[in-house]
Amino acid sequence: MGGAAAWAQDDPVAAGQARLRTARSAAGAAATRARALETAAASARTAAQRTRAAQAAIGARIAAAEADRQAAQARVALIGELLARRQSALGERRGPIARLVGALQSLASRPAWMALAQPGSTDDLVHVRAVLGTVVPVMRQRTATLRADVAQAARLRDQAGIALAALAQSNRALEAQRLALVQAEAAQRARSRQLARGAMVESDRAIALGEQARDIVDQLQSLDNARDTEAGLRALSGPLPRPGADDMPPAFAYAYRLPLGDGGRLATGFGEVSDSGVRARGLTFTVAPGSDVVAPAPGKIAYSGRFRGYGRIVILDHGNGWTTLVTGLSASVGPVGGRVVAGTPIGRAGTGDMPQVTIELRRQGVPVDLAAML
Repeated sequence: MGGAAAWAQDDPVAAGQARLRTARSAAGAAATRARALETAAASARTAAQRTRAAQAAIGARIAAAEADRQAAQARVALIGELLARRQSALGERRGPIARLVGALQSLASRPAWMALAQPGSTDDLVHVRAVLGTVVPVMRQRTATLRADVAQAARLRDQAGIALAALAQSNRALEAQRLALVQAEAAQRARSRQLARGAMVESDRAIALGEQARDIVDQLQSLDNARDTEAGLRALSGPLPRPGADDMPPAFAYAYRLPLGDGGRLATGFGEVSDSGVRARGLTFTVAPGSDVVAPAPGKIAYSGRFRGYGRIVILDHGNGWTTLVTGLSASVGPVGGRVVAGTPIGRAGTGDMPQVTIELRRQGVPVDLAAML
């Protein structure tokens, strides 16, 4: 057994046959695995499982195509070695036959009268004919063997051509499988991006609601911080409240009224929590489309304009750190910095279906329940 293995290692043909068997075995195993994975892909229940199984099946087909390519290469190498051996054997056999044919042609070209003119020529002729009678069958046998070898070499060439064609076909199949894998991966990535994008949109929508509320708070706090010194001085000029006095925040010197001309209908109360988890900092009313909105108390217009998703808003500064925020307006009137008295129109409600207007009263940036002041 060890001698046979050593002979196989020394013999290129035997080594090529061994490589061919190994490659064909690998190709068969890969094809079997590909069929099994394709069956699993067809029976997968979810889209994600089908995609993963299909990608695995394509990978197995690529492995099978690669094994076929290696088998074709091994076959080409084996046929090349056999063809080289046949050509070498043909070269060795052509020499003696060519010399024998040359001698016969030389003898046949001599005229008959030369055999009579030369001494011993007749005996030589008889001897040559006897030799020819023995040699001709051998020549015919060798010629037949030579013809068979030539035919075998031609068949080997044809087989080499078939092997090369099979190699090219395997390469094309391999490239097709690689392209299919790339397309499958691209489709999976596109689907993942689509799902992630949808989830991100929903998440951003929820975050945006909280950010808009915080932006309003920051705007109001910036306004309050700019008047901290003035508000502090004014607060110090008045007497301290008595213990047990009215719960209404001090230092608001004006009567407060709802800024809605027709009153409206209460939609959200102070402190209520919305579906998105945001706690209301004021009162929200459903009003008639285009109805007037007036100043709830005297003050100065600190801001008037559009603000993110709140439509047009108006911020009134009543002094002593008191501010009123009105949102949901379709139009606002009065210049920024102008002073208004209670009941002065400051804007109009929206014109859509069941528009809403929100009023927030703040003291030093802290929301106050304005219902206690009505």
